Amino acid sequence: MKSDATTEMAFFVLLAKLGSLSATARELGITPPAVSKRLVLMEQRLGVRLLNRSTRRISLTGDGESYLQQARQILDDIRAMEESLASGSAEPKGLLRVNATLGFGRTVIAPLLSQFALRHPQLEVQLQLTDSPINLVEQAYDLGIRFGELPDTRLSARKIMSNRRFLCASPAYLQAQGTPQTPDELAQHRCIVHRQNDDAYGIWRLSRGRATHTVKVRGTVSSNDGDVVLGWALDGHGILLRSEWDLARYLDSGRLRVVLADYTLAPADLYAYYPSRHQLPAKVRAFINFLGQQLQPDSANAGKSGYTTILRYGNIMKE
Repeated sequence: MKSDATTEMAFFVLLAKLGSLSATARELGITPPAVSKRLVLMEQRLGVRLLNRSTRRISLTGDGESYLQQARQILDDIRAMEESLASGSAEPKGLLRVNATLGFGRTVIAPLLSQFALRHPQLEVQLQLTDSPINLVEQAYDLGIRFGELPDTRLSARKIMSNRRFLCASPAYLQAQGTPQTPDELAQHRCIVHRQNDDAYGIWRLSRGRATHTVKVRGTVSSNDGDVVLGWALDGHGILLRSEWDLARYLDSGRLRVVLADYTLAPADLYAYYPSRHQLPAKVRAFINFLGQQLQPDSANAGKSGYTTILRYGNIMKE
């Protein structure tokens, strides 16, 4: 049985994921007042306020953000330990169905899946690449590899790699148009918008300290394809918001430069998602562990997120 501490952490992670007391109550099969009381008892025990509450929404405080980040890591570690002990030394075998995004799936996941399959000859692998939303349960995938958190509560997730997001532009664009010094100045610049699923179109949120700036940006070009918008940024069409794995080689070479480096954006960490079940099949557990090992930052570059690792695997097709 889980300890009271881990139960509290799991409760708070679920509450932050669903974003409302009522949704959390429905998921747990209890009443909203019971959820509210449970949260208050947590805050009293910890001696800090974890959430700001209003009639329609909740938001994390600074202490809440810190608690959430550490709770997720602890729960991930516990889950990985339990899965490892439960599965023992079982050899991965049978059919492993994996879904990943187009760009990252092609350049990183496919080569790693190739290595994994060669290590386990009793395994049959299928890799489906798509940027469209998927239903792992209904489409019978063993796991999905995605950036960012998914709202589907039927899925479990394990964080594979940290992946920051940056604003960037080509040196030619910055020389011609100037470099913005504050988020508000973005409204006067040409910005390249990547249309993704249900994301708010052209809305960028930047944070520094406790302050968050929401900016509506505009530009002359937009696309739903990540490679297209990245190419336009390299051509000098404007300022782009992209994740570290997309930008690493271009920031390293100087073809793109970070804009508003003092501000942070919501990360797009890499997760392995899989249908919730009591015990993971050996093939799924082994591949998730393999991904985690392969996509960890090099020891010489600890603290730099997955930057060096991404550079290595992002160029794997050229080696």
